[in-house]
Amino acid sequence: MSQQNIVVQQPVKPEHLILLFHGVGDSAAGMAPVGSHFAQAFPLALVVSIDGPFASGMGNGRQWFSVQGITEQSRQGRIDDVMPQFIATVRHWQQQSGLDAAQTTLVGFSQGTIMALEGVKAQPQLARQVIGFSGRFATLPQKPLSDVVIHLIHGEQDGVIGVEHAKAAASSLLALGNQVTLDLAAHTGHGINQPMLEWAIGHLRQDISVR
Repeated sequence: MSQQNIVVQQPVKPEHLILLFHGVGDSAAGMAPVGSHFAQAFPLALVVSIDGPFASGMGNGRQWFSVQGITEQSRQGRIDDVMPQFIATVRHWQQQSGLDAAQTTLVGFSQGTIMALEGVKAQPQLARQVIGFSGRFATLPQKPLSDVVIHLIHGEQDGVIGVEHAKAAASSLLALGNQVTLDLAAHTGHGINQPMLEWAIGHLRQDISVR
């Protein structure tokens, strides 16, 4: 199956761009319901759920990079290989919408969060906000990430990407002087539940209102 992006909401004249990136083995269709929550909260946003560019080695879904045989040492290289394609995807939708980085939010889950976090690390002025559900950096940033606010939201019982990665990311970003929030969902594993969605939307509402 080829790549199938899903436009969840398309206002006539969008004022904000929200791009969603799914986890490994999922699809744009699987992440679209999350996009619907953002669409409802932000009726003037162009909301697009992005399909991973490659078929997943796990089931019928899609992925940005393979996690088969992945190690802490090899993860960054796999991400770096596909990063130009990720950045080009964000730029494509910015061009399509007539919006720029200051009006762009990247919403990720799991591998989608990894790509979003690594994207703003690799490319200055890629987006204004990252909402990262249940994700991590491949390697923690060594310098401040310019002009971006990062909201990390993680289940405390996540057995796939441990909560310690979110805590380390928040600590690292704070030490570098970045704007970052960290919300931890008690008794929650690797997923997105209603309270986590409400935190994300609340943060984004505040970000947009203060611009």
